[in-house]
Amino acid sequence: MEAKDNSSCLENESCKDLECYMVLTKAERTAIGSICFLAGPVTLLENVVVFVVIATTASLRQRPSYLFIGNLALADVFASCFFTTSFLDFHLFRHSDGPIAYLFKLGGVTLAFTNSVGSLLLTALDRYLCIHHPTSYKVLLTRRRAHLSLLVLWSTTIFFSFLPLMGWTCPTGLIPPCSRLFPYVSRGYLIFWTSFILALLALILGAYALILWRAHRHEASLSSLQGAEGTGQNRMRMDIRLARTFALILLILVGCWLPTLAFLIVDVSITLTRNQQRTFAFCSTLCLLNSAVNPLLYALRCRELRQALRQSLQRLWEIGKCKKFRRNSNPRLYSVENNSVTDDDLSRAKTT
Repeated sequence: MEAKDNSSCLENESCKDLECYMVLTKAERTAIGSICFLAGPVTLLENVVVFVVIATTASLRQRPSYLFIGNLALADVFASCFFTTSFLDFHLFRHSDGPIAYLFKLGGVTLAFTNSVGSLLLTALDRYLCIHHPTSYKVLLTRRRAHLSLLVLWSTTIFFSFLPLMGWTCPTGLIPPCSRLFPYVSRGYLIFWTSFILALLALILGAYALILWRAHRHEASLSSLQGAEGTGQNRMRMDIRLARTFALILLILVGCWLPTLAFLIVDVSITLTRNQQRTFAFCSTLCLLNSAVNPLLYALRCRELRQALRQSLQRLWEIGKCKKFRRNSNPRLYSVENNSVTDDDLSRAKTT
């Protein structure tokens, strides 16, 4: 009955409240709720660990590469919090907010995911500079310039993400030509934001393509200079491993974002049906999955960060052992104090 009402609402194009956007059935809400309740805490825990390790390790937080990775972890922390709570509150608990409250929550989700993709671009550009300009890398990308790039990234993403809250909304309310995926959102804003994300993804793909091209030329030139066939084959195998790593990174990035962006483009072109809205709800969880995979691809693959993580765990283990030793030793002291006889005890004994 619920699905029928939502379908007729879309067909008549007479949405007067947010019920037209709450299209999931009970079984679908259960499935999406399970995905979010599982992926949300895992994503939060992973990225908090990465961010804390980088923030508490002086040798890491002073390097631009790890500043970008730390910013990526921070953005994914926000994504896990904002997306999970907003998504579940709307689709699972069916809570209807006013335009200002809804657009504020949507702005938080947009900010987190946009900043995450922007951090991926900064990481790709950092690797590009390291490969193409190895001798002048530290001069080109100083810590000050890294902080400046992060400031520009946050300022840009905050401004772009909260444009609907600042007035770029649909003039007709909840009926077409408004978006069928996000209430109160103009199709013009969807075109703008989708184009911006596609541009970021294109720059990321281009940066990694140039990195692979440069690495291939470098390894090929070394093998030709040495003239050893076996060494050349080993170097080419290293080149292939690098290509496989980047291919995995790009495959996950495009696979997680392309379905969502495709639905946004379709939403701008036509009026989506109820089934398409339901499919988009599941596809949008892929963006959360990307935030869950980012620490494994970008952070934990770094040897220095893994070493810092092990050292942090060892320090925590030692602190735990010290606290346990103190708890085990204190009862003995307490027992001695409790067994000692005071003057008051002697006076009571004499009176009895």
